Amino acid sequence: MSARPCTLLVVEEADSNQAELSRVLDTGERTLRRIPPGPEVIRLATEVDLVLFVAPGCPSAMRPLVDRLLPQVEGGPSTPLLVVAGREFMRPWLEVLRRGAEVVFDPYDGDELAARVDRLLELQARLKRLAGQVGELQRLSSTDGLTGVHNHRHFQERLREEFRRAQRYDDPLSLILLDLDHFKQVNDQYGHTIGDGVLREVAAALQRSVRETDLVARYGGEEFAVLLPRTHLTGALTVAERVRRELGLLQVGPDGRLRVTASLGLSSFPHRTVLSPEQLLLTADEALYRAKDDGRDRISLHTQLPLFPPAGSQGE
Repeated sequence: MSARPCTLLVVEEADSNQAELSRVLDTGERTLRRIPPGPEVIRLATEVDLVLFVAPGCPSAMRPLVDRLLPQVEGGPSTPLLVVAGREFMRPWLEVLRRGAEVVFDPYDGDELAARVDRLLELQARLKRLAGQVGELQRLSSTDGLTGVHNHRHFQERLREEFRRAQRYDDPLSLILLDLDHFKQVNDQYGHTIGDGVLREVAAALQRSVRETDLVARYGGEEFAVLLPRTHLTGALTVAERVRRELGLLQVGPDGRLRVTASLGLSSFPHRTVLSPEQLLLTADEALYRAKDDGRDRISLHTQLPLFPPAGSQGE
């Protein structure tokens, strides 16, 4: 049970059970909120911890509301449901029981009803904790442990996804590959602890230089990738130059005077020589090595790429 009082939404056509339900359930750990059956139940169900349907008579009025909420129960950690039903109408409610809701038949024992409510609330809390743990594991599986940006595997998955999307909707897609210049000398002169700190600073600078919709990943070692959806070559050049300037402003190393430079290779889709995600990656890698061969600390484009997009197409 949580530290705060749990809110139970009680859905009933009459207040005949009000006193008994209040005695059994309205304690310091639970508060009751009453409402008649109607469309408002669907909205309020997302704001409470449990929905309690009181349906001692014919289930026809309550069943459609219960059915609308049941898929949420099957789908995972959403609002749990409990139905108090008349025993003479047991058969229609057994299907609801099979589909994930709890059902208590009237006349009920107050202690049993309270125990079933507490069990549902505890189960719900466990499901939420489990969903949070799964989400954290998914985040960790896609994150580089040193720099906190996405890792190589996640980058490859997103590259394929974004390339398919770009092909389907005729959108531009650009890729920047970045390799730190002379990084081995940093490790040799200052040690790997300082080198790791430089990588973290570079990753943070890259994230500051791009949009939330862009993807920054550690491609391997001292190499990073920046994937720019819906961005033409001209927009990607702007981002690449911003990254290069941002790296030049970094103050790293033991005395804060270590200068960081990088070589950047850039490729873009659509282009007649870029027909797959592998070709986008290969052409960006070729441009990166050209930047290194031309003297480092510079941006190089994939050969044969036009600098300006075709007339009428979108920029960044």
